[in-house]
Amino acid sequence: MPTTFDRPAKPAYEAVVHFAAVPAILLTSDAKTYATNLLSTYNVLEAATRLGIRKVIFASSETTCGICLAQGERKPLYVPVDEEHPTAPEDSYAMSKVANEVTARSFEARTGADIYGLRINNVIEPHEYAELFPPFLEDPALRRRNVFAYIDTRDLGQMVQRCLEVDGLGYEIFNVANADMSVAATTDEVRERFYDGVELRRPMGRNETFYSIDKARDLLGYSPQHSWRDVLPDSRVQG
Repeated sequence: MPTTFDRPAKPAYEAVVHFAAVPAILLTSDAKTYATNLLSTYNVLEAATRLGIRKVIFASSETTCGICLAQGERKPLYVPVDEEHPTAPEDSYAMSKVANEVTARSFEARTGADIYGLRINNVIEPHEYAELFPPFLEDPALRRRNVFAYIDTRDLGQMVQRCLEVDGLGYEIFNVANADMSVAATTDEVRERFYDGVELRRPMGRNETFYSIDKARDLLGYSPQHSWRDVLPDSRVQG
């Protein structure tokens, strides 16, 4: 006789999107940040795969490259920064994200589920363009720690949707950013001022993000639609 302990023959859900975390440093102790982020992701992956759910999308971070929260200035080893760039964080938050990526790879190897990690850049809500971006356009140095990149919440939503729709990739990590930079300076100007001596891996467009989204475009069909230029004038553009 069936009981309330019986589980359905098929999982009730097709995917889990896991973005819950201590979202930044200095909100609690370093130890609690690390432990909370690590164990919460482990528990989600363990529960989802035990239930037979075949896809988990989780939030990693731009901070894994070790640039955003480094002591002093740290430059990328090359640009544009892609998913193969070495990870060498110094802080507990980014360390937890790197550990989560290792954990996710292990769960994919164990279960064969699709597990996609999103290295999300600085998230910007639409109303924040007018509030936050004018100083960035005047002084690009304010965006050095974010590799001059950003991600509009609406395009982040599109990225999650593409991850939900594309199956069969196994374990993958994706950078998530908008197609352009969060500053008015051109890529050549940014390279000359901030990345002198840093290897250029391929030619880049005039306003192209230094936080490469080529992989997401190629494997997922990701196509960001939004820009601060939709709200604020770009004084560098000639009429």
